[in-house]
Amino acid sequence: MVIAEVSIFPLGTGEPGVSEYVAAAVRELEASGLKCTLGPMGTTVEAETPEEAYAAIARAQAAVLELGVGRAYTVVKMDERLDVEGRSTEDMMRSVRERSGAR
Repeated sequence: MVIAEVSIFPLGTGEPGVSEYVAAAVRELEASGLKCTLGPMGTTVEAETPEEAYAAIARAQAAVLELGVGRAYTVVKMDERLDVEGRSTEDMMRSVRERSGAR
């Protein structure tokens, strides 16, 4: 199982707001059929393989570029764990909360 967090930044838009570009990227990630969770600083993608995640992220970056920006800067953090089956983002957060005493 692979869990990736991706942030795609359009450069050269001339505007500080980027929600139009984020929305295009998120639409493309969701169209991949992978589980996607929008967060305030990035979108989490859950995939079976790194290649599956990379392909979805590449399509999301292309969607941003198709809106007419000349450059998109993409940051990906990826965690692949082979020793546990079916792990999800919820499992990861639950484990930390249990150990920290947080809710």
